[in-house]
Amino acid sequence: MAYNDENIFAKILRGDAPAFKVYEDDYSLAFMDVMPQVEGHTLVIPKNPTENLHDADPVILGHTMGTVQKVAAAVKQAFTAPGIMIAQLNGAPAGQTVFHLHFHILPRANGIDIAMHARDMADFTLLETHAQRIREALG
Repeated sequence: MAYNDENIFAKILRGDAPAFKVYEDDYSLAFMDVMPQVEGHTLVIPKNPTENLHDADPVILGHTMGTVQKVAAAVKQAFTAPGIMIAQLNGAPAGQTVFHLHFHILPRANGIDIAMHARDMADFTLLETHAQRIREALG
């Protein structure tokens, strides 16, 4: 499958779609998932057009993973989560629905069952509040 530059993450990177941004550097962008599995569900994407892990430039992937690590620590702090789950899906059979490489950061606590994809959009005011909490934890 060829990269489709009309996917929602490509639109966010171009500024054609809104996002509740948490962190950004030259290689990657972190923002709130608008259909969160749990409060604090954050996404990290590389800025270059990459469909999945198999297509990723190793250098850009390394920088993106650095962002995942940094943002995951902030999510853990901001939501006083005892654990963090990192998820990354490759291809439709694995559950990937947006075909731009992305990493899910999900705060976790004992007894919380979650599915891989939510069906309902979160309240945008709440998402902005969550994004602010994570930005503050980033310093």
